[in-house]
Amino acid sequence: MKFRFKIQQYQTDAVDSVVRVFDGQHYSDGVSYIRDLGEQEPVMPPQNGQLSMFPDPQLTFDDVLDDTGYKNENLRLNADELLQNIRTIQSENNIRLSDHLVRELGCCSLDVEMETGTGKTYVYIKTMFELNKRYGWSKFIVVVPSIAIREGVKKSFEITTDHFMELYHKKARFFIYNSSNLNQLDAFSSDSGINVMIINTQAFAASLKEDGRSKEARIIYSKRDEFASRRPIDVIAANRPIVIMDEPQKMGGEVTQKALKSFNPLFCLNYSATHAKQHNLVYVLDALDAYNKRLVKKIEVKGFEVKNFRGTDQYLYMESILLSPKKPPQVRMELEIRYQKSINREFRILSVGDNLYYISGEMEQYKGFSISEIDPIAGTVTFTNGDVIRKGDVVGDVSERDMRRVQIRETIISHFEKEEQNFDMGIKTLSLFFIDEVAKYRQYDADGNEVLGEYGRVFEEEYIAVLNEYRKFLNPAYLAYLDGISATDTHKGYFSIDKKTGRAVDSTLKRGSEFSDDISAYDLILKNKERLLSFEEPTRFIFSHSALREGWDNPNVFQICTLKHGGDSSTQKRQEVGRGLRLCVNQAGDRMDAETCGDNVQVINTLTVIASEGYSDFVRDLQEQTRAVLYERPTKASVEYFAGKKITVDGQTVQITEQQAKQIYKYLLKNDYIADDDTIAQDYRGDLAAHTLAPLPEALAPMSEEIHKLIQAIFDDTVLKEMFADGNKTKAPENPLNDRFYKESFQTLWKAINHKYAYTVDFDSEELIRNAIAAIDEKLFVSQLQYTVSQASQRDDITNDMMREGGAFNAVKTRTSTLRHAETSQIRYDLIGKIAEGTVLTRRTVAAILKGIRPSTYRMFQHNPEEFIAKVIKLIREQKATMIVEHITYNEIEGSYDSSIFTAEKHGKSLEEAFRASKAIQDYVYTDGTAEKSVERKFAEKLDGAAEVNIYAKLPKGFSIPTPVGHYSPDWAIVFHEGEVRHIYFVAETKGTMESLNLRPIEKAKIDCAKKLFATISNGMVTYDHVDNYQQLLNKVMN
Repeated sequence: MKFRFKIQQYQTDAVDSVVRVFDGQHYSDGVSYIRDLGEQEPVMPPQNGQLSMFPDPQLTFDDVLDDTGYKNENLRLNADELLQNIRTIQSENNIRLSDHLVRELGCCSLDVEMETGTGKTYVYIKTMFELNKRYGWSKFIVVVPSIAIREGVKKSFEITTDHFMELYHKKARFFIYNSSNLNQLDAFSSDSGINVMIINTQAFAASLKEDGRSKEARIIYSKRDEFASRRPIDVIAANRPIVIMDEPQKMGGEVTQKALKSFNPLFCLNYSATHAKQHNLVYVLDALDAYNKRLVKKIEVKGFEVKNFRGTDQYLYMESILLSPKKPPQVRMELEIRYQKSINREFRILSVGDNLYYISGEMEQYKGFSISEIDPIAGTVTFTNGDVIRKGDVVGDVSERDMRRVQIRETIISHFEKEEQNFDMGIKTLSLFFIDEVAKYRQYDADGNEVLGEYGRVFEEEYIAVLNEYRKFLNPAYLAYLDGISATDTHKGYFSIDKKTGRAVDSTLKRGSEFSDDISAYDLILKNKERLLSFEEPTRFIFSHSALREGWDNPNVFQICTLKHGGDSSTQKRQEVGRGLRLCVNQAGDRMDAETCGDNVQVINTLTVIASEGYSDFVRDLQEQTRAVLYERPTKASVEYFAGKKITVDGQTVQITEQQAKQIYKYLLKNDYIADDDTIAQDYRGDLAAHTLAPLPEALAPMSEEIHKLIQAIFDDTVLKEMFADGNKTKAPENPLNDRFYKESFQTLWKAINHKYAYTVDFDSEELIRNAIAAIDEKLFVSQLQYTVSQASQRDDITNDMMREGGAFNAVKTRTSTLRHAETSQIRYDLIGKIAEGTVLTRRTVAAILKGIRPSTYRMFQHNPEEFIAKVIKLIREQKATMIVEHITYNEIEGSYDSSIFTAEKHGKSLEEAFRASKAIQDYVYTDGTAEKSVERKFAEKLDGAAEVNIYAKLPKGFSIPTPVGHYSPDWAIVFHEGEVRHIYFVAETKGTMESLNLRPIEKAKIDCAKKLFATISNGMVTYDHVDNYQQLLNKVMN
């Protein structure tokens, strides 16, 4: 399996925010200089086909004789120009403006803040390519705080090589600094392409201390015979490298910071999710941004509390509440059962009225424990003696061994719940256990053979038990996959290996840290990263030492369980959760993000943390740590907050005026979207989740998307609460088809629409060419490099809020100029091929479109080729989408959908997120959101309560209609009572507003295609339309 990468806007924004700081710097194709070759011994040229033996296999005979080196061109901008560029970018990104330029390392030190799991390594690698493309800089040093991160960075360079080769038509040469192979520094200096040295501080921090006594210090600062009597530090410094700090907060020591200056950096770029020391910040994507933009997994926590009932020592563990359409709620509980010769702990399925005293074999400790109530919403069981137990509670005589067994079992249960759904989508599911003692998982017998430790034995026992319990609920294909993997083969340990004995051992911690330096362990983890994502690899459950957790960034980790003594700090909890935040990938290596999964992205991408403490305690610590690392955010939607903000409208940067800011504020007041203290009200959050936000005034409509981004950037604590879900909430039950599905009235509708179709589109290419030319000439805008000069004065009266929200300065005068370089992009693009691929048109048609646009439009390609290609593809696809509706014809083909598509989707949602229906073909209806104002939730409630509705179904995603712009799945199939409405059979789409202006052209085209299909296939019997609410539906079926 191979990872596949794509261009994502937020990553492009992060790259541009750094690159644009240097607007005004001219392109230079490498500055050559005469390298210090040191005292070279005579070297004979190759003779008789025999090559000389060079210390570095990358060096040839010509390299040794060539004293040409290539260094980064000096920065031509002065401090004032740099600061002005930085402030312009900060203003556009809504970051507090810097009042001075930070010049700790080189000409400037820039900060980029990106949440764990959002691809900061990818971003800084792409930044290197962009800096090289725009300015010619080619020498970079990536400094990391640990071997784990160093090896991960190296892996990122390896797996992105082909991706960046496709984008930039060149490769970066990268290597890890090694004091025993100094000749790599010659290749670094003499090569004119992009060269990257990766170095970890603890491997060389002491060595960078010039008077240090370590072996490394003597090597890097002294003239070496094996390095032609040169000092390695001088060879590095001659290149004026750009230094990139990965996780700089872990490298803040004075020795490290002082020593880094010895590199003679041109400037420094700092990348982290949590900057401890602030420099000039140019881009922020914090934990809240990442969650709101659905760039990381949603987190749910399964917590467990040990409690006692009035001093008794009875053992009880409440695992889950079981729901069934045909039975009252039941509870699955573990208790002690007395037999003649032993007392065993066993699971029992219990109902209201069951008496634990008799079920346990009349054990005295359970007297008075008769079940009086099972509440699936609250997730509680109440006994007649007044005691209450919640899902996840462990009661009575509980040892640490008992708790670890519970954690392992719950991890396996969560794994199975997710894996069946993921399997159908081609996604491998992994679970990760962190332990602090290898012997708990793996031991060795007298002959040196591996045997299972306690956790390994418990895992296999519980895995077999859970699998046997779940077998009858699993679909045949998934069950066949499970049966092909033994309990022994499905788990594996990743640990440090003793070089002498070859045995797994506890990872040693580096001094003053909680992480290990064991390169062999990290190498094994990273080497198997892609293999673990394949269904062909049986390993699904991974045990690893907690000291190695920095090395685990596998995107398909869906469960994390920490089996450790003692509690973790809140910082450690956030670090461990961070190991599983990345969005998962399928077997093709495609990221399952919002573009691929739509609204289901965080249903599919949910990380379950199996904690060793109560849910509330664990989540409180996580929230506190998350809040502590968030970028300072405004808390009030005031006029002052909006005024002066810069936003992008139709590709151009505009500034919100005072008058527009007042209009936005009035809009929020009018719709009850802000409270009396100007904080964001829950009504706004609810409407946002339900896609029912009130439209902005007409004058602000073009800015709508950007204005709502500003509103959503305002912080309140409720957003933090939404980030973490309770994994112990009762899950909705299996949702089979009920008797209503088989009723004649619904079968009539189902048979009318249950066909598969193919389409043909017969339209005039010349018409598409004309329309595309007109649209591109009218709408295409490609940004040029610009710089803005602003003269600002401080306000007379400054409050703390103003300082925090960046309102301490008044903008007095601004002037924006466009940079016009003689230099253009050095990259050759297959322009026609790229656009033809993106629009699914022939090269001939694309060529005709490009030939027809105005020369001034075509010249925009030179300003920013990637943006030109992306926007032209979008405009052509929109024109194509508009035309196909007029020219599409559907034909029925062989095949239909099996009724199992209604039950194929495993939602994994809690019971409170499911609507209990009385007229649907399934007992539970899953809608698009949990908000009270959710469009689909309200629509389902209205359908269920309407006297004129007979039966309805929420159509599954698997039921889709092919269109030239992508498959489309309508929402509802509805049967009305005959005689009460004009149109008995209706297929409905409910996606927020009906206004055409608010529907993207491609979405509108899909809906219009569906209208055409249903009108054709049913001879008018089935009506299809897009409705906002039930009343609109009623109006349509009545007329």
